[in-house]
Amino acid sequence: MNVRTRSALAGSLVTALALPLAACGGGSGKGAGDTVEVVYNRSTDNNNRVMDDYLAKVKKGYEKANPGKKVKLVPIQAPQGDYYSKVQLMLRSPRTAPDLVYEDTFLINSDIKSGYLRPLDDYLSGWKSWSHFIGTAKAAAKAQDGKTYGVPDGTDTRGLWYNKKLLRQAGLPVPWRPKNWADILDAARTVRKKLPGVIPMHIYTGKGPGEASSMQGFEMLLYGTGDGTGLYDAGKKKWVTGSKGFKDSLTFLDTLFEEKLGPPKEDALDPNVSTTVATQWLPEGKLAIDLDGSWMGNNWIESGAKPWPKWSEVLGQAPMPTQNGQAPGRVSLSGGWTWAIPAKAGNPGQAFDFIKALQTKDNAVDYNVRSANIAVRDDVASDPAYLKSMPGIDFFTGLVGVTKYRPALPEYPQISTAVQEAMESVTTGQADPAKAQKTYDDAVRNATDGAVTSG
Repeated sequence: MNVRTRSALAGSLVTALALPLAACGGGSGKGAGDTVEVVYNRSTDNNNRVMDDYLAKVKKGYEKANPGKKVKLVPIQAPQGDYYSKVQLMLRSPRTAPDLVYEDTFLINSDIKSGYLRPLDDYLSGWKSWSHFIGTAKAAAKAQDGKTYGVPDGTDTRGLWYNKKLLRQAGLPVPWRPKNWADILDAARTVRKKLPGVIPMHIYTGKGPGEASSMQGFEMLLYGTGDGTGLYDAGKKKWVTGSKGFKDSLTFLDTLFEEKLGPPKEDALDPNVSTTVATQWLPEGKLAIDLDGSWMGNNWIESGAKPWPKWSEVLGQAPMPTQNGQAPGRVSLSGGWTWAIPAKAGNPGQAFDFIKALQTKDNAVDYNVRSANIAVRDDVASDPAYLKSMPGIDFFTGLVGVTKYRPALPEYPQISTAVQEAMESVTTGQADPAKAQKTYDDAVRNATDGAVTSG
């Protein structure tokens, strides 16, 4: 729910290459014959086995229904930035390319442009279940050439999680529903004053957390500023520089860390901070307010990374408000992951057969329940098991009506990296918001060959 392009990833490629060879199938390459090799990102938290358990279950059912067919599961246990780097290296060669790969929607267009992925339209045209996928989810895996390169397995929305007990102790109202950014900062100041030792608010920031910083940190601010174009002006087909909304978003971040309303900076910039938030700060009552995703409850169920039976009683949810409370009053960003078939896959037909097994209606319900994902299929979204699967599912599903999506363009990963660098420079105090924005603007001009417009 947490990136770099190939050109910007040189540093993390070293880390990726240092991962154990066993993590990529021992260098044996793709599946062959009647075996399909499936690569996916395993959580860095050893207790979080949601995806492992789900894939193992589907593999067992698939192999039983298809005698002689085999599925080889290849987990890569690494922070997301290193996972992306490792996968991109694997996709370059027929010797190492898997048959099926788990792709973050933010990166899929970059990989399409690089020729790493195979269009799926011929497979999808004969698959009846494809009609159940909602349009926005389909669009996330569609390239500029109009072809579809991935099958989504869920989406997500974002909002504010808060500890009801801590807010009450600080004298704040519960239920808590801030109307604007000022309300959030005031609540954080109150917590800092009344509850020493408690982190008032967490927001993802900097290069360490990667895409989590860009998407559920910065963009949750930017798209609430009233700057209608956000990062990219679709009408002009240009990236936006110099916008007031961008600077205001950095100013919010600057205020949070300058006033010590956030975590210690070294913790905020830690690549594994999402695990810390989910398994320590929230369940141990060390954090009052967290700007995070709909999937968080998945950490606290019985099979999650940190079982926490009381979490739904302790935590509440509130929409992230717009900057000044202007319409529509709420902000959310949505993303998600897709199953994609590499261009150099040796067994693409069987890979798509396994996608269909992953996305039977029953399996899709099971995965969304396990992972606390928001459904991308209409038949799953109306399923009783899904609707009662997780406390707060109605709240986060209700944000779909106002949610925004990242620009689905090949340049986005580079833009995202520039956002993270701007955030980090402000968080650490190395630059004020104006200077950080100028550095960002210069990076955007370079990344897009000057295809920019003033905000």
